[in-house]
Amino acid sequence: MPQHQSAKKRVRQNEKRRVRNQAKRSKMKTLISKALETTDKEEAEKAFKEASSFLDKMAAKDLIHQNFAARKKSKIADHVNSL
Repeated sequence: MPQHQSAKKRVRQNEKRRVRNQAKRSKMKTLISKALETTDKEEAEKAFKEASSFLDKMAAKDLIHQNFAARKKSKIADHVNSL
């Protein structure tokens, strides 16, 4: 258990960040799977735009690695182009 006030505050902050990051990662996975499961060309392009934008934001905030974002965007783009 934390003894100092600053350590108690750090625990509270870490918990808030953990919950926030968990929600963003969940949203990211949902957007990726939605984009990859779409069979309609127009819907897929819209889903790709939304997912790639979100992936870029996640990478900019260091929640995911830049290469991970690039790899997922490439995979979705290949899917969209194959429709």
